[in-house]
Amino acid sequence: MTTKPVITSLLDTDMYKITMHAAVFSNFSDAHVVYKFTNRTSQFQFNKAAIDWIITQFNMLADLRFTNEEVEYLAREIPYLPAKYLHYIEQNFSLKPKEQIEMSYEPVSGEEDKYQLHILVKGLWVETILYEIPILALLSEAYFMFVDNDWDYSNQVENAKAKALQLFQNNLPFSEFGTRRRRSFKTQDLVMEGIMNAVKEDPVNYRPLLLGTSNIYFARKYNVKPVGTVAHEWVMGIASITGDYPNANKNAMEYWVETFGGEHAGLALTDTFGTDDFLKTFKPPYSEYYIGVRQDSGDPIKYTEKIAHHYHDVLKLPKFSKFICYSDSLNIEKAIQYGKIAHDNGIKATFGIGTNFTNDFRKKSDPSTKSDPLNIVIKLLEVNGNHAIKISDNVGKNMGDPETVKMVKKQLGYVERHWAGGNEAHRASA
Repeated sequence: MTTKPVITSLLDTDMYKITMHAAVFSNFSDAHVVYKFTNRTSQFQFNKAAIDWIITQFNMLADLRFTNEEVEYLAREIPYLPAKYLHYIEQNFSLKPKEQIEMSYEPVSGEEDKYQLHILVKGLWVETILYEIPILALLSEAYFMFVDNDWDYSNQVENAKAKALQLFQNNLPFSEFGTRRRRSFKTQDLVMEGIMNAVKEDPVNYRPLLLGTSNIYFARKYNVKPVGTVAHEWVMGIASITGDYPNANKNAMEYWVETFGGEHAGLALTDTFGTDDFLKTFKPPYSEYYIGVRQDSGDPIKYTEKIAHHYHDVLKLPKFSKFICYSDSLNIEKAIQYGKIAHDNGIKATFGIGTNFTNDFRKKSDPSTKSDPLNIVIKLLEVNGNHAIKISDNVGKNMGDPETVKMVKKQLGYVERHWAGGNEAHRASA
């Protein structure tokens, strides 16, 4: 049986990978990196059929190229991408999975046909940065094709429409953020169809509330904006290259603004080394360039209060002049709750909703039971031989060499905080 590729375009990725790719190309074209895959839901294992399919799909990534039409689309929709970068991806860019992806697997003790996956991606940063999203999407698709197939596509369009309508009716601006952990390519397509059906109910009022999708391929297909700014990878990488952790956030913002211009700074991601550390350097001109911040770990309520205090009491900015984009394991109920909290604190709220859109399923055998998604990530492990680490506002999201994490925590005066929603193995299913 011939296996068809699931990923058929290099645009089938999140926009922040493209903007970061451009920034890496412009500033760190000779940096060497290692990425590591982590399965936070380690109780979910893969079988041999899934692994064989994954290997085939990974190898087919080598056939992808940016077409002239795709590069023209990027230039039009993300006009601040440097011309030299657009020329580079059109003329020279391709993935080399057989050289750059190292994948191994080992049997799980006492379990029949269950394997633990180990995946590393190695190479120049500028040549490997686009692997993360397709690898994660393919792993999820493989799991739900070969391991857990107690589900079907029933009501996916209708469910997505109902969720979007709820957000619209509560006047909550949102983006679809679900590529990395989608159940399948088809699922994300159905979800976007459902969201667009919701827009049609009241285009004048609802269309402005749909900010877009992080997936550039589906943004193009459904004629909505591709959205996204930056991921932890950018700050982690610069900290690893420079070894300067106290100034890592400032340096990351400085490189970003130099590459794209202050007017295109977008949203700042605050929690690579803890939000408290970030706020030490989030002052003019950076606090003026960035339209707001993205919340991706820790207690969202305490985070909102902290950001509001920084904007209003420390920086003396008027209320409702800045945004928080909530993007951490959201569902519709949480979005409504956080929207009210943001408003009460004088902050404009937006929402990036991912897994709850693209991996929200019920068991076919028992529709009263949720079919849990995977919680999987790929993060930088090393840059130029130096450890790359992340110390978020959630203990469960900390990543990297334990001794380096310990050293940087001490250096930054990092304060460990726990909160009730912080269990990474189960939060996505909440």
